[in-house]
Amino acid sequence: MKKFEVLYVPIGVPTFHLESAQTAFESSIKLIRSFAADAIVPNEMLLSLDLLKDFIQDRNPDLVILQNVTFANSAYATEVFKRINAPILLWTLREPVIDGGRLRLNSLTGAFSAGYAHYNMKTDHFQYLYGSPDEKQVQSSLSKVIEVAKIKHSMKDMNLLMIGHTPQGFGFGRALDLEMARTFGVNLLSIESRELTQMAKALKDEDTEQVSMKAFEKMVGLEHTESKNKIDFLKLYAIYKAYIDKNNIKAIASRCWPDFFTDYGTPVCGVLGLLNDDNIAAACEADAYGALSMYIGQQLTKIPTYLGDPVSIDEIENTMTFWHCGTAACSLARLDTGATTGVHPNRKIGPTMEFGLRPSKKATIFRIGRKPDGSFRFFLTHGEILDKPQQFLGTSMVVKVEPNVKYLLGQMVKNGWEPHFVVLYDDVVEELTILAEMLNIEICKY
Repeated sequence: MKKFEVLYVPIGVPTFHLESAQTAFESSIKLIRSFAADAIVPNEMLLSLDLLKDFIQDRNPDLVILQNVTFANSAYATEVFKRINAPILLWTLREPVIDGGRLRLNSLTGAFSAGYAHYNMKTDHFQYLYGSPDEKQVQSSLSKVIEVAKIKHSMKDMNLLMIGHTPQGFGFGRALDLEMARTFGVNLLSIESRELTQMAKALKDEDTEQVSMKAFEKMVGLEHTESKNKIDFLKLYAIYKAYIDKNNIKAIASRCWPDFFTDYGTPVCGVLGLLNDDNIAAACEADAYGALSMYIGQQLTKIPTYLGDPVSIDEIENTMTFWHCGTAACSLARLDTGATTGVHPNRKIGPTMEFGLRPSKKATIFRIGRKPDGSFRFFLTHGEILDKPQQFLGTSMVVKVEPNVKYLLGQMVKNGWEPHFVVLYDDVVEELTILAEMLNIEICKY
């Protein structure tokens, strides 16, 4: 895979205060390289069109940081926009001195020239940053833009595996390979679930020794699972993990019911929980865009995410309960119970995950939604995961939301959102907003 590449393009003209510009130039390089050590930077400020053209010639970056070290007319930005196809961060420097004398940089007027050129030349969004390199807000925003650009870049080499098909009436989870590639850059792979279950059935009991140690270490009460189901679960996890590792897969959307109950005889729920702990975003009910939502959230927070249905609200607490019937990352279990296991609430076959999820002061509810015309949108809202026990058989969490919960619920239903949402263990609404803009995806904040 091509290495992630940040390109710093400091434009200006030599008729302003070059000592101030040079200081900003050097400080900007230092800051950029603190977040992207291999960033490509020029040896000098690009104070002419010829210098600019020579520097950007044949470049193929994944993020362009276009900075007005001084004023530059729109011809400079035009050269960048017509030669490079990459996300743009337009960075305006704060005027260093206001003393009634001359403008030292006039960076802001240059930003208007660049913004005007972009508006007339491009249809995508760009990021905008105002301030000096020593400002905390600038440092925070710059780090987020670079981190999100890395995630966008990583998706170009990401394999997402569809295991089986969505059940009847669950078409919201289906994905088309070309739509996935066009919008997100993701490679959509597929395999029939019976191919994996047949491999699992052919596995010898002794071949599960290594995965057995991991499962018993993480799952509380697994020893109480019926012997045949326990062995079949371990075989299935071993096969899933081996196939994922062999094919460089970063996320899966797995069929679950009814096949794994009726044909294989053991649910896949526990397998998906362990995979999420392995940093493989694993969604059930073959929900491809749910799996991609989980992957993105996991990349941003560095913590496994939770995929669940909204199943209940409490108007007094202003909370929404998210639930699913037996899958969640073991590491997200409440500390007082651990990742307890049991049987499926409907089929009465195990092992499935059976616990309430641990609390978090900061959380984000997120979903990549597919619109009827084939375009996409992001569902985003802030929340707090409360310290609540298991609400229903399966796994659950109670999230206090910022909007009025009854209003939010009405909007979610009336606006046609899919039944699955991903809850992330941090507030990353700003980062997800940046990513949506980089992908030219509609943002729906609630």
